[in-house]
Amino acid sequence: MSTVRIGVLTSGGDAQGMNAAVRAVVRTALARGAQPYAIYEGWQGACMGGDSIKRMEWSDVSSILAEGGTVIGTARSADFRTYEGRHRAAANLLEHGIDHLVVIGGDGSLSGTNEFRGEWAQHVAELAAEGIISPETAAAHPALIIVGIVGSIDNDMVGTDMTIGADTALHRILDAIDQLTSTAASHQRTFVVEVMGRHCGYLPLMAAVAGGADYVFTPEDPAGPGWQDDLAEHLRLGREAGRRESIVLVAEGAYDRDGNELSTQLIADTIQERTGEDARVTILGHVQRGGAPSAYDRWMSTLLGYAAVQEILESTAEDAPVILGVRRNRITRIPLMKAVHDTRAVKDLIAAGDYAAAQASRGSSFSSMVGINQILSTPPQLTPEPTGEIKRVAILHAGGLAPGMNTAARVAVRLGIARGWKMLGVDGSWSGLADDRVRELSWSDVEGWAFKGGAELGTKRDIPPVEQFYALGRAIERNDIDALLVIGGMNAYLGVHAITSEKDRYPAFQIPMLLIPASIDNNLPGCELAIGTDTAINNATWAIDRIKESAAASKRCFIAETMGRRCGYLTLMSALSSGAEYMYINEESPSLEQIAADADRMVSSFKSGRRLFLTLVNESASQYYDREFLADVFNAESEGIYDVRHMALGHMQQGGSPSPYDRLLATRLVARAFGQLVDQFERGDRGAYYIGQVGSAVEARPVKNMFDDLDIENRRPFVQWWRDLIPVQRIVSLQNPGIEATPIRIDDPVA
Repeated sequence: MSTVRIGVLTSGGDAQGMNAAVRAVVRTALARGAQPYAIYEGWQGACMGGDSIKRMEWSDVSSILAEGGTVIGTARSADFRTYEGRHRAAANLLEHGIDHLVVIGGDGSLSGTNEFRGEWAQHVAELAAEGIISPETAAAHPALIIVGIVGSIDNDMVGTDMTIGADTALHRILDAIDQLTSTAASHQRTFVVEVMGRHCGYLPLMAAVAGGADYVFTPEDPAGPGWQDDLAEHLRLGREAGRRESIVLVAEGAYDRDGNELSTQLIADTIQERTGEDARVTILGHVQRGGAPSAYDRWMSTLLGYAAVQEILESTAEDAPVILGVRRNRITRIPLMKAVHDTRAVKDLIAAGDYAAAQASRGSSFSSMVGINQILSTPPQLTPEPTGEIKRVAILHAGGLAPGMNTAARVAVRLGIARGWKMLGVDGSWSGLADDRVRELSWSDVEGWAFKGGAELGTKRDIPPVEQFYALGRAIERNDIDALLVIGGMNAYLGVHAITSEKDRYPAFQIPMLLIPASIDNNLPGCELAIGTDTAINNATWAIDRIKESAAASKRCFIAETMGRRCGYLTLMSALSSGAEYMYINEESPSLEQIAADADRMVSSFKSGRRLFLTLVNESASQYYDREFLADVFNAESEGIYDVRHMALGHMQQGGSPSPYDRLLATRLVARAFGQLVDQFERGDRGAYYIGQVGSAVEARPVKNMFDDLDIENRRPFVQWWRDLIPVQRIVSLQNPGIEATPIRIDDPVA
């Protein structure tokens, strides 16, 4: 049987993370025994042929993981829109024996690819009749097999939670907003910021939620009559409530409901006219497309490229073409033309004035964020008077620090105030509650917390001892606390479990308690992703990028130790996003035989010309074989060819401003917790629950059953969804990895 030849191309607008997908396609294809080809400059390169179609080998995609844009180029090809151009493209592909294609691009590129696929048999027959290809070649390539991956910073493809480049674009926008707020606050000034999203409001909406913006204009919800007065009122009342700065976000494709374009300058002029305040315009433009991809756009794009090869090698000519997308951190297949049709239908819904349907088409997360953003950004003066009993809900942090704790606390305060509740902050974790350090938090108290690192309320790793229970109960009674929101990690969970086990002895503990997962270790039960994890991976990836640059001038093995205790999630994802060759985690604790084999491979690799070998090790990977032991072994075996350096990345993984992903995750989880809390108040349920996203659902599970999910000896869940991804790291990082490119789970689309 002849070797399958797989072409990969990037088409349409560039998006950070495309290189990670290309790298994964090339290396996975080689591991599966297929031969990859890169088609340069997108479909234009296919039409041109010649040097634009290049056979790819392992080293051809080295060092591209951290690069922005696409190293194989992209273009919007006018030639490919014609039948003649597609005919030349077919001839050029067949010249290289290519009849399998992984296409990375937007809806236009993917729909054009599907049209080409439908014409393929006709092109083959005509090329044979013209004598350009032989009858044997025609018979050997009767069909074109395609798989699509969506690359678009706008995140505008219906059916997938995230497209390649969208997370990095959010990073760029949030970096700009966080910097603008400091200068805006100095002058009590308003900034009107234009972001990309001509037909999709994902970027402006999510940036508004994550960045604490005052107002947002999106294509899916055009501004209605009187928007000028509404905007001015929001800004004026925000000032009265204590805001020194105001941010208004505008999608580049924003219009009002009469079809008039809403430019940033028009909005700035309106603000100045209605409020008397100066408003400055900032247009972010193509900076949103530029620069190195975020950690998410590296590891998720890697998984998509890996899965695309798996999918294309298992597909037949009879199978309908699919694109691979993401649903709740799972790779999912979506019928290609259904996704394109549904995506283009959103513009029709907007034109027809069915704005609710347009928002719903973007997915449940988009629709819910519209409502949440309205609550978070609405000044307290516009909050309706509360009806019914006013609840007093306290917020407490416990466990290790996780970036995003402040975001979660801010969201909780704003959602609570919108319901007319009194929101209380506990300073200093459990001991702070025992010492009665409880204060009411106002709308303005949490202003700016969305993008602050650390924890303004403070946090400690202590689990409250039995001797402290009486003081805790008395503090709850003195402060008339009706419910407790605990944001934190493993010790927070163990603390709540211990307290609620003593409800019979301490009646004050008979109140609803909700746990919201926040831990960079990502080791909490009933929770696939905890707040802070994404930021920690980005911090680790940034540090490793710097390490790789520092080692470029010499031949070096560098060993970096990551946090995570006995949970290897942070190590695995950091390895995928940084391109580390070796990875050691507690779940697959290394043996001496494995370390010896890895040392031999390393020596051989350096003898063959390698300059850097990167190894990541989980801080508790092994009781015996720690970072220093690995360094000693690798150094002893080096034969003087390379040197070895090692370091622990340490607490820098917990530092800095939370990433956009962590801010949005914190918002979703807290919103779900509030829904749970409202339900408990209505039912009179005084139980304790832990909130977490598992698969497609955000669930609340009883704390009393926590050890059904939790392997307490290793302080991690029994079921860890990400362990199926471990082989991917070795396949995409090691030439001749010594293991098979095993399939990873690809979910069928969810209705």
